[in-house]
Amino acid sequence: MSIETVTLLIGYILFLLLLAIVLFSLEKLSVDIITLILLLGLVIPGILTPKEAFQGFSNDIIVILASIFVISAAIKDAGVLDWFGLQMRRMANVGSPKFLVSMMGLVGGTSAFMNNTTVTALFTPLVTGMARKAGVSPSKLLMPLAFASILGGTCTLIGTSTNVAVSGFIQQNGMEPIGMFEIAPIGLIILVVGILYMVFIGSRLLPSSAEVDLTGDYEMREYLTEIVVLPLSPLIGQRIVDSDLSILNFTVLKILRGNRTLLPEQETMVEEGDVLIVTGKVSDLMKVLKIEGIAIKSDRVVDDADLEDSGVKIAEVQVGKMAKVVGRSLVDLDLRARMGVTVLAMFRHGRTFAEQLNRISLNEGDVLLVRAESSRLSMLQESLGMTVMEEIARTPANPRKGMFVLSVFVSAVLCGSLGWLPLSAAFLAAAVLCVLLGAVSAERAYQFIDWRLLILIGGMTAFGVAMEKTGTAEYLSHQILQIFSPLGVHGILGGFFLLTILLTQPMSNAAAALVVLPVAIKTAHLMGCEARTFAIGIMLAASISFIAPLEPSCILVYGPGKYRFINFVKVGLGLTIILSVVVLSLLTVFWPLWPQ
Repeated sequence: MSIETVTLLIGYILFLLLLAIVLFSLEKLSVDIITLILLLGLVIPGILTPKEAFQGFSNDIIVILASIFVISAAIKDAGVLDWFGLQMRRMANVGSPKFLVSMMGLVGGTSAFMNNTTVTALFTPLVTGMARKAGVSPSKLLMPLAFASILGGTCTLIGTSTNVAVSGFIQQNGMEPIGMFEIAPIGLIILVVGILYMVFIGSRLLPSSAEVDLTGDYEMREYLTEIVVLPLSPLIGQRIVDSDLSILNFTVLKILRGNRTLLPEQETMVEEGDVLIVTGKVSDLMKVLKIEGIAIKSDRVVDDADLEDSGVKIAEVQVGKMAKVVGRSLVDLDLRARMGVTVLAMFRHGRTFAEQLNRISLNEGDVLLVRAESSRLSMLQESLGMTVMEEIARTPANPRKGMFVLSVFVSAVLCGSLGWLPLSAAFLAAAVLCVLLGAVSAERAYQFIDWRLLILIGGMTAFGVAMEKTGTAEYLSHQILQIFSPLGVHGILGGFFLLTILLTQPMSNAAAALVVLPVAIKTAHLMGCEARTFAIGIMLAASISFIAPLEPSCILVYGPGKYRFINFVKVGLGLTIILSVVVLSLLTVFWPLWPQ
């Protein structure tokens, strides 16, 4: 090819890279769609053949990751992590430094062998419930929980999808794949340093809600009112479902009628003297006091106790990744009519919403404050896949099944790490056994697999191939050497490390690592350094970036912890800096910088 053609190809690849970073950061499209757009941008112009573009999907790393998702579903359904949570509750007083150490150690240890997002999703309701029961702000525990799940992933090959993706990429480049426990020594150090940081420094920077009830947490005081239906009020005789209050966008939550307490239903009639607890803006209610013949009990502050009754409670529910409500509005779901569940407020990205909720489409990570009977809350979890944020106070539903799943998983880890079976075959066999013996249904197994992540890894692996094939990786390597060569080899390694951390802000960890890897490996070869050391450094850099709450595990605790973006920056920036120093100091101790 001519110099002009090569230059044009490099410019085109860099344009696609910039486009990917922008699209990932805007979050207007899902990561799998962005990845497929990039693949089409490589195949249609003929930069990659279809075989080259799609060979990443046939890599055994895809089989390993898919199998781990299935095994994780079996572990969840068997109640194994519920049992772990019950043991955690006995370790120490909730909120104490000892509890924080125990909780982070347990979560980190579990995450070393399971997807960190799954671990966070399973432990968040338990820890939230324990915190509220103990009178501790969940915000003091949930960010440490998410960080521990991410840190634990640095301990083994299967601890995070980034590790598996990097291992597959370096294997394609002629290096040995990363061993199951090859990174365990430095990973354990990272986990311990992270726990110590959160106990002695991070915990002091975490926000703490001064509210002791959920209505206060969600700033509902100005939306909850107790009113009295006066004689001759036009409300008398009206059905709750189509009353003037309903037309004015007020929701009746509870009726006090004499000595009785009624849970309003659609056919319930308003009677004279009824005391109604309603939700809606008080300022709007003031405008219709005389027209509707009602009086506000201004001397009463409505709180959790007023909204709860025997069998009726208020609770938080989170919209998870696989929830059937993602992308749908509350008016479409009509939860009150279908399930008897009233949505009082919503928390999203640091903001509380208590007005015009029906117009808002639900996103992954949203937390809803709801009021319903306990049995109805379980329906939200079982029918719609939403997670109720409360303590699990039960033993595993099927202890024998739990022991079986754990045994199968441990056997797969041993067979794969000892070389008795290829790692992909070991985990695939474990996943198939879980399905065949009823630990998880085939339908649920397919639902639990994060297909978007698999497409991302397969596609971004192909993008790395394109960077090599077009000379883009070599071009960027020469530029980096020219700029950073005065800093020496360690400075160049540190530069790649920092670049990876920065790229994990707009991109996923795995995508950031796969973008930087081809350039780093080519640079290492040009300097005569050990490319494996650079690859593992980049892999670890992708897992110790806590500056922004864009990691899925952080998104899961964002709502339940009532965090704001700045909270993650304040706590995570210091942890990222400390861990960067630790990893860069120890990296060349465990992996030589120069060929032996």
